[in-house]
Amino acid sequence: MTIELIPLPAFSDNYIWLLHDGRQAVVVDPGDAQPVLDALAARPGLSLQSIWLTHHHHDHTGGVQALRQATSAQVAGPARESIPQPAQPLQAGDCLTALGLRFEVLEVPGHTAGHLAFFCPDAGGQALLFCGDTLFSGGCGRLFEGTPAQMLGSLDRLAALPADTRVCCAHEYTLSNLRFAAAIEPGNAALAEHRARCEDLRNAGRPTLPSLIGLERAINPFLRSREPAVIQALTRLDPALSPDDEVAVFARLRQWKNEF
Repeated sequence: MTIELIPLPAFSDNYIWLLHDGRQAVVVDPGDAQPVLDALAARPGLSLQSIWLTHHHHDHTGGVQALRQATSAQVAGPARESIPQPAQPLQAGDCLTALGLRFEVLEVPGHTAGHLAFFCPDAGGQALLFCGDTLFSGGCGRLFEGTPAQMLGSLDRLAALPADTRVCCAHEYTLSNLRFAAAIEPGNAALAEHRARCEDLRNAGRPTLPSLIGLERAINPFLRSREPAVIQALTRLDPALSPDDEVAVFARLRQWKNEF
């Protein structure tokens, strides 16, 4: 059985992730129903089995009710957030099964208080992560409801996943993130190479995602906040910053990105 992973563009820069085996499908974070309905219509015989939500923001949940009415798909999402009901409440340690695959539910607060991620250790020979707005290629989500300590812990949890894990982020923020990353680590050769590759992809109208955990560990400043080069860039910006305070360093990094 072949599993296909498809990023469906929505709004100006969202991706709704569609995972299917030719007969049944799962979608993650459908902020808009129409791209999903169009994808199903283009694949006769494909039915929507499940809708999974990483967090409550409307650009991730806005299409749920229309999809539920059109397909009778079951909805699952964070137990500690207000999401379209009825929905299966999920928390850390829970598992979801679809398309013969088993996904672990991870709690990754920071962007929102109850944000979840879904991790499958083996989806067609390679691990797979749906991480919503917690981890982006070259970046991470803004801290709307959580703390820097929570987000640092969440990113540590994701960075510890296998290096070949496909990272399915929910936004095409890669180029802007990599511009910031290059300001932090101008001498990072892996970053420069990835940035050039992503520019080529976008110029060709193609997505930069999914990324890989191993790649993100090499190029993403928010996974590299303990690296000497990142700390040095931040202490040059803010000489009063304590380089030994990991949370303070991460918080200053996130603040710099907010202002960049």
